[in-house]
Amino acid sequence: MRAARIDLTTQVRRYTATSRGALAASGVLVLVLVWLPAFAGESTVNRLTQFFSLLILAVGWNLLAGYGGMVSIGQQAFLGLSSYAVLYLSLHGVLAWWAVPLAISFAGVVSVPISFLAFRLRGSFFAIGTWVIADVCLLVVAQVETLGGGAGASLNDLNNFKPITVDDVTYWVGLAIAVATLVACALVLRSRLGLALISIRDDERAAEATGVNVARTKRIVYVLSAAICGGAGALLILANLEVQPDSTFSVQYSAFMIFMVLVGGIGTFEGPVVGAILFFALQQWLAADGVWYLIILGAVAVAVTLWLPKGIWGTVDPNNRRSLVPLRHRVDLHRATKSSD
Repeated sequence: MRAARIDLTTQVRRYTATSRGALAASGVLVLVLVWLPAFAGESTVNRLTQFFSLLILAVGWNLLAGYGGMVSIGQQAFLGLSSYAVLYLSLHGVLAWWAVPLAISFAGVVSVPISFLAFRLRGSFFAIGTWVIADVCLLVVAQVETLGGGAGASLNDLNNFKPITVDDVTYWVGLAIAVATLVACALVLRSRLGLALISIRDDERAAEATGVNVARTKRIVYVLSAAICGGAGALLILANLEVQPDSTFSVQYSAFMIFMVLVGGIGTFEGPVVGAILFFALQQWLAADGVWYLIILGAVAVAVTLWLPKGIWGTVDPNNRRSLVPLRHRVDLHRATKSSD
């Protein structure tokens, strides 16, 4: 009689020496950024505010598509709705800076009924459907004359403050949203929700068979991603002091999100950060070169797709050993030497 022995080893890693060091360095970086307006020029502050908005968008889209497997090209809907929520609240006596958390909450709340419509679609139909939803939001907002209609409107309630004060406070608001976004995503990915989300992305039927509530998990992440994109939208109207439907609801924002996440490394925590840094650098370097800006962006995207299919961070750290979120589950099954009676 033969007996087979199976050795089942499970390894769960939440922190590594590298991740602890990176976490400490990140904390120091945040402290430096908090004090940066005291010794940096106005242009530097404004550029970093723009970078924060790109970073927030990249992280929000990666959470939805990279971890949830829901590829959306309509997240600009929540960006635009949040921008207009800030405008609406400012017209009704709420200071624009204080309106930001309310606008973010509004984007998250609105995404709940939208999710019931969007989740009826799958795959490419889901992607196109979210784009259509964003366009519907654009058309609806453009009909509201109190918000400027199709011509848009300016955010005037910050005119009573000095320009340098507006720039600095907006910078701190952007930094706070960016840090909160990264922390929230890290906590989600370390939780049971994060594990359920990744299992749904890998195999939805298998996840459901193991007891994961697929619909609820996807809806939670969809709402969270919408709120994150809403944070970017609130920051954009504070930085630009104006909002216009065609530009605010533009599909170019989805193109930016996709570029940053795919180039940086989809489905990784650091990938969107790397992608946002690269995209921002290319913007600053090539924005004045007209059509060459788009050509080089396209060339970078094609090159990464062909030679670095996992993205920059996915290639540098394929086993997720240097990540700030190094949660890994490894199950090694091996059959020992068989013995017989």
